Amino acid sequence: MKEIIIKENEAGQRLDKFLKKYLSEAPASFIYKMLRKKNIVLNTKKASGNEHLTQGDSVKLFLSDETIEKFSVRETLACHTKSEKLDIIYEDEHVLLINKKAGVLSQKARKEDVSLVEYVTDYLVQSGKITKDDLRTFHPAVCNRLDRNTSGLIVAGKSLAGLQTMAELFKKRTLKKYYLCFVKGCITRPEHICGFLKKDERTNKVQIIQERDLHEGKGGKKCKMDDFLPIETEYIPVAWNEKLTLLKVHLITGRTHQIRAHLASTGHPLLGDYKYGEKCWNDEYKKRYRIESQMLHAYQLELPAVEGALSGLSNQTFTAPVPEQFRQLIKETSWEHGIQEALEVLH
Repeated sequence: MKEIIIKENEAGQRLDKFLKKYLSEAPASFIYKMLRKKNIVLNTKKASGNEHLTQGDSVKLFLSDETIEKFSVRETLACHTKSEKLDIIYEDEHVLLINKKAGVLSQKARKEDVSLVEYVTDYLVQSGKITKDDLRTFHPAVCNRLDRNTSGLIVAGKSLAGLQTMAELFKKRTLKKYYLCFVKGCITRPEHICGFLKKDERTNKVQIIQERDLHEGKGGKKCKMDDFLPIETEYIPVAWNEKLTLLKVHLITGRTHQIRAHLASTGHPLLGDYKYGEKCWNDEYKKRYRIESQMLHAYQLELPAVEGALSGLSNQTFTAPVPEQFRQLIKETSWEHGIQEALEVLH
């Protein structure tokens, strides 16, 4: 017999949904049969499966250890051998704010990948903040994603409340996301730019088009209005010279490759971005600074008033220190304007 006491992260869901996670390899017919035969009971009473669980409930499985083992996925309970030290900006019982390195996946793209999600899981298990058995029914996850070669702030949920609350804030765009990037050319004043974006799944590249062009059918022969998603991007120049500008970008909508493609469409591609940028220009900086991918860093998060379990995060601002390549380029560039503002980014 196995008794499971329902924890905070498992409360609120239906019993049958919980059992399908805990016995993830068991057919649904087996679970409902065990419920009918009272081989699985809730608070010592027969259950149908549609009951909603509350914290402290007792679920008893009158099954052999072999049967429970057979219907469990062992792979989800093992820590990964490849470890990554997390650069943690903030942590409480519900969330982690992490400064992700460029080159690390936010989430798996393929089954064999190891991403930030796995590193977070390993960290929580190894530090005793979650148990391997907890992973049967609850998995930590990231609430926002960055491109593999974009560094900066990612929020991970340690609890169900953390995941749900932060995911809702990102979905509703009630928090503000700011990025730092280097772009080609001289930008001297703030701008608020809008447009429409369409992603090509085959090439993993996006197309940007202006509203007037969209209505005139310039998005392509088979272009439909529904194919394009509206985007909004704001930016403020921090420092600039004739060839290069350091921008602070407010990402309002947050679509795939939005900052990279949107700025490139205005004639100011990101430094190091070979997908949307200019190869010859990028090669100059690659030779001198070994820059091989887009110089884009998720720099700040400004949170609104938050209710409930995460109310302690209300109106807080979190900042992720820039990577070493950013620091080097800021220090070694001869800025014509904004040198003091650029140096403040480093502190």
